[in-house]
Amino acid sequence: MRTRKIILIVTCLLLLPIFTFIYWRYYFVFAEGTQAGTLNIFQKKGFVFKTYEGKIILSGFKANVQSNEFSFSVTNAHVAEQLLQVPGREINVHYTQYLSSLPWRGMQNFIVDSIYEVRGVNGESIVKPR
Repeated sequence: MRTRKIILIVTCLLLLPIFTFIYWRYYFVFAEGTQAGTLNIFQKKGFVFKTYEGKIILSGFKANVQSNEFSFSVTNAHVAEQLLQVPGREINVHYTQYLSSLPWRGMQNFIVDSIYEVRGVNGESIVKPR
């Protein structure tokens, strides 16, 4: 009976750091914020887990030879459908940053979870901010 109790305590002491590391590395929200720019690429890709991946060319860097890009993944199907409809337009999105990616969540650490605004060709706003 005493050895079972010792084995249980040792097992818990070994598993607790493993679970803490997994949570911290893959599920802890490191940062939240917004990004604005031109939606350059948005596609569904993957071998086993099909995820939505995209790139935004950040505003203010259009004159440079090398553009500054924001690579992101999308897990929400409704947000993905909206982004599929607006390639090449100016958008403002909200993102959550994790320390590492998971295959079923996407290839990037940045996960876009909502769209604040989409501006059309002439500057008119298609999706109004909330």
